[in-house]
Amino acid sequence: MGNRILVLILISFLLMNVCGCVAILAGTAGGVGTAAWLSGKLTQDVNAPFEHVIKAAKSALESLKLTVEKETVEKNSGQIISKYSDGKNIWIDIHRLTPTRSRIEIRVGVVSPDKEAADKILKAIIKYL
Repeated sequence: MGNRILVLILISFLLMNVCGCVAILAGTAGGVGTAAWLSGKLTQDVNAPFEHVIKAAKSALESLKLTVEKETVEKNSGQIISKYSDGKNIWIDIHRLTPTRSRIEIRVGVVSPDKEAADKILKAIIKYL
């Protein structure tokens, strides 16, 4: 019986890790979840409505002197694409989790993702929330 519980806990942890839900487990501090670097993307859950996060992301890019090249917004998800002057692509994906909670995913670069650049953009977005 004890071994079954241990196996279930281990499987649950592995599934959450594979699905990218580590940020949820990390908890929240000051209304903002802890950012996690997973599969070349910086991911963070925030206590802000989806529409507000979309606006904050565009304001953040503008503050960093980056232009929005493409914006796609649907009911529960959106993507903003930009590019650094050195040619590195920027993808910001925003997902509605609840009416007052959203997930931000940022990837900078294709071949070797740039965690520092993604972190800089994430901090700028959070500043506008």
